[in-house]
Amino acid sequence: MTDIRWGMIGVGAVAEHKSGPAFAHAVGGRLVAVAARRPEAAADFADRHGIGVAYATPRALIESAEVDAVYIATPPSSHASLGNLVARAGKPCCIEKPMSVRLHEAESLVRAFEQAGQPLFVSYYRRSLPRFAHVRDLLREGRLGPPTSVEWRLARPASATTDDAWRLDPREAPGGLFEDLACHGLDLFDDLLGAIARVEEAHCSSRPAGKVPDRVDARWRHGSGVVGRGTWDFAARERRDFVRIACAHGSIAFSVFDEQPIEVASGGTCDSVFIANPVPIQLPHVANLNLALREGVPHPSTGKTALRTAIVSEAILHGPRAGLRHPPAGGG
Repeated sequence: MTDIRWGMIGVGAVAEHKSGPAFAHAVGGRLVAVAARRPEAAADFADRHGIGVAYATPRALIESAEVDAVYIATPPSSHASLGNLVARAGKPCCIEKPMSVRLHEAESLVRAFEQAGQPLFVSYYRRSLPRFAHVRDLLREGRLGPPTSVEWRLARPASATTDDAWRLDPREAPGGLFEDLACHGLDLFDDLLGAIARVEEAHCSSRPAGKVPDRVDARWRHGSGVVGRGTWDFAARERRDFVRIACAHGSIAFSVFDEQPIEVASGGTCDSVFIANPVPIQLPHVANLNLALREGVPHPSTGKTALRTAIVSEAILHGPRAGLRHPPAGGG
């Protein structure tokens, strides 16, 4: 079976360090082409990484007969327009998270790929990481009993890096860093604990000079009955990333972003296991993409699973809802 020939749009920090090397080296696929808003940036990336072709425009890459599938790694405000071009070209697509900064655009993307008969994936790559597969196994084996609650506290000092500039621009990311970072954990909880059925309470605030939220608190409930609570502070004094899933007979503690040990407490004892992330970190996610396209193996992060996460993020940022309107289960 031939390798999947991937074309990548966007050559920023994520593409440079996390995803580009994964698409280039994951079993079952090759990164054969790149494009970017600035053609010279695409040409530079291609030259440094040994990519065969740097296209002058994203449209040229999407329409190329030499590209089987397209990965979009641009800022979220451009995801909808580029994704729709891929759907019209009749090709599979993987979009960086979040799928879009506007819920109606995310919904439209899912519909577009359904109508095109092509799969849509989203780069919530933590669903494919070995360390979270271990957490999933712990929950499923039943030794700790059924999960009852989950709490996540994420804090980091105010960003002063240029890499975060678009994340603090209300035109690119109206929800600020919450929109870009919190979705990782919310999507992971969807995977580990089932879909979130209701956002029960949510509060957002920002510093006097801030244009986007930098403090968010929320409570939610999963369809399984698990109660969730999150606190996200992006103007904190110190960094913190701590999750605790409480179960009937114990608990599991871990970090979403930080590479920390997984701690399992039960029966008065606490066991710790460290599972390193792969390098590059998106390698398992991309390998699973290639398996899905070559062999039809279901991928854990699709347009529909990502849309559930988008609906939850929207409810937290814009007020609790009586119930969340999720897409039906299934692929795409």
